[in-house]
Amino acid sequence: MTGGMINNQARTCGIDEVGRGPLAGPVVAAAAVLPAHHIFEGLRDSKQLSRTRREWWDQVIREQALAFGLGWVWPEEIDRINILQASLKAMRLAWEDLATSRPVAAAAVDQFLIDGIHCPPGLPNPATAIPHGDTLEPAIMAASILAKVARDSWMVEYSRLDERYGFERHKGYPSREHRAALQQHGPCAIHRRSFRGVRR
Repeated sequence: MTGGMINNQARTCGIDEVGRGPLAGPVVAAAAVLPAHHIFEGLRDSKQLSRTRREWWDQVIREQALAFGLGWVWPEEIDRINILQASLKAMRLAWEDLATSRPVAAAAVDQFLIDGIHCPPGLPNPATAIPHGDTLEPAIMAASILAKVARDSWMVEYSRLDERYGFERHKGYPSREHRAALQQHGPCAIHRRSFRGVRR
């Protein structure tokens, strides 16, 4: 469902994704379950944090969360099913990763809070889509940080295999540098060929 009242006493799993806008690389989602009485002073949406602060929070969340999981959908599938469906699939895969790695914590979850306006199919409990939820709900903020750090790290690693595009700087987003490299070299293996900026 979208909107509605949120039961703050419930064991909540927050889910968010990153990477809908880039021309290259995967879309990555994270699911996070925080302790019921967590105190994460200064927790913010990943976009509001510096890289250093995001990486610091990533470590804190990994150490203190009751459970977390990541879901990855790769460019070939993004091209096949479209970016919205790929984002929703990544969210579901993040939950499945969490449930597999921490089944006891997963069994206690009784509601999902999703950033945005769409809920992924296949979740076992009620889900609420919250526009701008990554600025409102701590569990979604935590998920946004985990997903952002994981995706950025992957793009930096890939840039060492193919140095032509500067992925370590723009992470696949359509910066001026990235567009110029595409003009010069054409797309590589991780470009999303269904995206207009790559097709051209």
